[in-house]
Amino acid sequence: MRRILTKSNYLSGLECPKYLWMIFNQPEKKRRMTMAEEYKLKEGQIVGEFAKQLFPDGVNIPIVDHTETLKKTKEFMKKKRVLFEAGFQAKNCFSRVDVLVPVGDAWDLIEVKSSKRLKDINIHDVAFQKYMIEASRVKIRKCFLMHLSNEYVRKGELEVEKLYMKEDITAEVESILAETERRIGNMFTTVSAKQIPKAGIFLPKVIKDGVHNCCNDGCLDLPEKHVFCLYRGKKLATELYEKNIKQLKEIPEDCKLTDKQKIQRESEIKGKTHINKEKLREFLGTLQYPIYYLDFETFTKAIPMFDGLKPHAQVPFQFSLHVVGKAEKEPEHFGFLYDGDSDPRKEFLFELQKVLGEKGSIVVYNKSFEIARLKELAEHFPEHTEWNNAVLKRIIDLLVPFRAFSYYDPKQRGSASIKSVFPAVTGKSYEGMEIRDGFRASIEFLRMTYEGCEEEEKRKIRENLLKYCELDTLAQVEIVNELKNLLK
Repeated sequence: MRRILTKSNYLSGLECPKYLWMIFNQPEKKRRMTMAEEYKLKEGQIVGEFAKQLFPDGVNIPIVDHTETLKKTKEFMKKKRVLFEAGFQAKNCFSRVDVLVPVGDAWDLIEVKSSKRLKDINIHDVAFQKYMIEASRVKIRKCFLMHLSNEYVRKGELEVEKLYMKEDITAEVESILAETERRIGNMFTTVSAKQIPKAGIFLPKVIKDGVHNCCNDGCLDLPEKHVFCLYRGKKLATELYEKNIKQLKEIPEDCKLTDKQKIQRESEIKGKTHINKEKLREFLGTLQYPIYYLDFETFTKAIPMFDGLKPHAQVPFQFSLHVVGKAEKEPEHFGFLYDGDSDPRKEFLFELQKVLGEKGSIVVYNKSFEIARLKELAEHFPEHTEWNNAVLKRIIDLLVPFRAFSYYDPKQRGSASIKSVFPAVTGKSYEGMEIRDGFRASIEFLRMTYEGCEEEEKRKIRENLLKYCELDTLAQVEIVNELKNLLK
């Protein structure tokens, strides 16, 4: 059977030979795209479509099948037209090119990305394309990466010519071209081999900024409490796994571990929760009533939708707030979920100011996120700067005692995220909810608000969003209550 190496498979092969082998020989084991990956792909396609506006005379090559793509590419190249999605096949490799621009008897290759900076993986991406095109006897003059500008701020109508930055990466591509050809040859040897090759995690890293993860993509046979759960211990975990030490409880006593890793190992072996009461008491002592437990939900779009936004800016659309007025008092809940079809930020800020009192601790989980959003809101609405500064001084991060391992339960599997801590501390979880994470919440909000859902579906989404965000702050309340109970 003839094997065709595509650009995406080539990049996968650079990261992990075993995963590349699986793609060709055990395709049924290739995991499905996550919702986040599907969203990122869709956003990339939108960025690519906007970029075409910079080449008004360009021609779209139809994406039907390889044969038709190759035929149409040759046809329009003869006419010296700017081409979008041109296809090339040579030496059993196939690739499409985002933009191909005629320059005399040669062409400029332009790769369009939705990121805001040049990444190492982009150089390998373009090198594969250049190799392919020149193997098809087409001369490439220069190679460019066109990505979103981190300096662009939308003001009024979208200015597409300012939205993108174009970097000349010809020299970088040329420097790895010979290596690209060699690697392509090695990959065909790999996928034809009967023996499964080593997973990429055990090999020297070829590219930075990759997306493949051997632990998540089925390249490793992992038990539930595996060594890759070791807190900030990927390198050590890799060494342990190669020695056939796969579980946390199997880590030898003489293995050099950090203090947090030692806590993990000991908790796993004993099956007990590690509790540093002194540190927990110290943290809880910083909380002042009334206590406001706060959480934001946001969405992000590669192409800024509203004034004052940069590409990929976070837009807050929902918050949940549980207020505990005094010790032993039941919390009172307040919530906001934008119900319009435009920019939610002004109403979000207005509603937050109504319910966030002037004194008392404001508790969040991973404060860098909420602090960044509040600063961005103050920048866009400078009349609220004084209020914002006062609020920032009151914020306390509930992540702190868990990140410090002042409390650690084996159920956390090395994670200090609220989704891991909440069930470990309280025995409760997000299971059974329609929306169980922030990314799903943002996707559902976008669909409900800007993509024309039916009214009944909107009603269900709103209900699910409100339940999810409310649990995020109720979880904080219950975690703090449980910590207090431990100290009684």
